[in-house]
Parts: sequence; C-alpha cells; structure tokens
Amino acid sequence: METVTIKDQKVNLVEGTFTPSEAADVISSLIREKINFHKIQRLSWCEGDQNANTEFPDGRIGELQKELADAKAFINQYRQSGVRLKIEGQLTVSIAE
Repeated sequence: METVTIKDQKVNLVEGTFTPSEAADVISSLIREKINFHKIQRLSWCEGDQNANTEFPDGRIGELQKELADAKAFINQYRQSGVRLKIEGQLTVSIAE
C-alpha cells in the first residue's frame, strides 16, 4: 500500500458577495478573532515570566487593529451605494521549512 503525503492544505474560509454591513461583520469577526489569539498568546507567555518578550504579539495586535480600521473605512464608503462587496479568503497551510 502506497502512503500519500499531503504537503499543503487549502481552506476556503470566506467566498461570496455581501452587503457592506455583512462584509463589515465578516471581516471584523475574522480580524477580532486573530487579535484575541495574539492577546491569549501574549498572556500565556507572561504567565510564568512577567518579563517575557511580547514584542511579536504586541506588534501583530497593532497591525491587525490598523487593518480592521482600514477595512471599516473602505467598507463605509459603500454603505449607502447599494453595491455588494466580494470577499475571497483562502488559507494555505503548508510545512514550514
């Protein structure tokens, strides 16, 4: 029997068209979840060592908060226009080298 090794995986996280309000909800939820991940990561690093280097999660939280603000600003310009917004979000998971 031959063993097949899968080297990467693709996940269609979001795909479709949305009203601006729906798009804002989807994007905000995804980004907030990632922000919460980094907050929990930072907290766990500090549990045993209050001097732990939290530069990475701190920086990433700031980047994601800016991305959230930028996304909201982009979407807000279309709220009254009646257009629909297309969102495509695919995650690719692969082995780190």
